[in-house]
Amino acid sequence: MSSPEQQITGFLAKYTPEMVASGKDARARMRQVILGGFEFVYDNYNALVFGYGPSDRPSEAVLSLALMPQWVTLCFLKGAKLSDPKKVLRGSGNIVRNVRLSAPADLDDLYIRRLITDAIAAASPKFPADSRAPRTVIRSISAKQRPRRPR
Repeated sequence: MSSPEQQITGFLAKYTPEMVASGKDARARMRQVILGGFEFVYDNYNALVFGYGPSDRPSEAVLSLALMPQWVTLCFLKGAKLSDPKKVLRGSGNIVRNVRLSAPADLDDLYIRRLITDAIAAASPKFPADSRAPRTVIRSISAKQRPRRPR
């Protein structure tokens, strides 16, 4: 059985080198911000997704990164409740909001960072007071997937 990191390397190998670099960079930045809790990995039909939550229950996740063939999206899984005066969050549903990252460095933008911090603070249950990166768990791998490279 491969380690989670070995599996993630295999998932990323389906993408272009540029998307691999963006995905790795964005994930590393998220793991520096989100201490404690869990990182759930889904190599699903549409995208490679890294979800972040305070416990081992995926239903309690509050953030995720979705690697699409040409961009990375930061999803706020309870984003409709976040204060967003600049209106950077996309979506009109009752729960989820997202922002498409133009580069992984967008995660360091003070406004985006505040949204991330607010999402973590609003998590229920709370994230553990921990100084470690989240524990990585591979949750699912879809047998059928959309192409991971642009056409």
